[in-house]
Amino acid sequence: MCGRTSCHLPRDALTRACAYQDRQGQQRLPDWRDPDKYCPSYNKSPQSSSPVLLSRLHFEKGADSSERIIAPMRWGLVPSWFKEGDPSKLQFNTTNCRSDTIMEKRSFKSGSIGAVDSPVNWEKVWDNWRLLTMAGIFDCWEPPEGGDALYSYTIITVDSCKGLSDIHHRMPAILDGEEAVSKWLDFGEVSAQEAMKLIHPTENITFHPVSPVVNNSRNNTPECLAPVDLVVKKELKPSGSSQRMLQWLATKSPKKEHPKTPQKEESDVPQWSSQFLQKSPLPTKRGGAGLLEQWLTREKEEEPVAKRPHSQ
Repeated sequence: MCGRTSCHLPRDALTRACAYQDRQGQQRLPDWRDPDKYCPSYNKSPQSSSPVLLSRLHFEKGADSSERIIAPMRWGLVPSWFKEGDPSKLQFNTTNCRSDTIMEKRSFKSGSIGAVDSPVNWEKVWDNWRLLTMAGIFDCWEPPEGGDALYSYTIITVDSCKGLSDIHHRMPAILDGEEAVSKWLDFGEVSAQEAMKLIHPTENITFHPVSPVVNNSRNNTPECLAPVDLVVKKELKPSGSSQRMLQWLATKSPKKEHPKTPQKEESDVPQWSSQFLQKSPLPTKRGGAGLLEQWLTREKEEEPVAKRPHSQ
């Protein structure tokens, strides 16, 4: 369902956007894990790396579960029990997971948040921007033959809200507000059953259509996010043959043609036959312009009497 996100903020700006209050009420900024792996982008697709916000307790035993860390992770969950040596050989799509089956499938565990940029018409929290926080879950996969561990995540989806139902029947599970974010991340104090109550459709979202350039993941420019007007029709460009015809009409310098090959005219100009041209008493002129002049002259001479004005 969700196949594109965007997070193009610089790392320090993203850190400030993720500011929070810990359990003691102190304003804090999250620490980074592997900060060099963060790559800002206007067009993130599955299997790319995205920033994920999660509890410090996942990485440090005994840590305060209300403290947070930002970690770049692969979009598309690779479960820890996967036995192949290449994550790309995973036979099923884990980009998204349905909220109604998340507790049943063993592929999914551990709460996290995928943070993406949201448009300026969201509530203005800092520099006219607020992160769009989508609920997700992550896992850590270790290659069977050894090597670096791979952290990956998936985005939870729910039934679409009324505003989005005409576009798609599913939407990301959006955690709306700091309280919802805190409860989702703090697995040390909040049970999974309580956390799942936060997963539901929300109407507190705005959206706009974007250009098809976003369909190519290699495109990474602001154009991927810019609003487009769907009712604007594209100006039709004339084909090569049409351009040559327009040029001919403008210059009246047609190419030499065989006299027996009639020039095909536009549909709103009457057609004439070779028989009509053979009977023409006027001298034959070369080129389509001469034929057109002959036809107009003959039409004027043979105009029915009933159509001519009567002199008084």
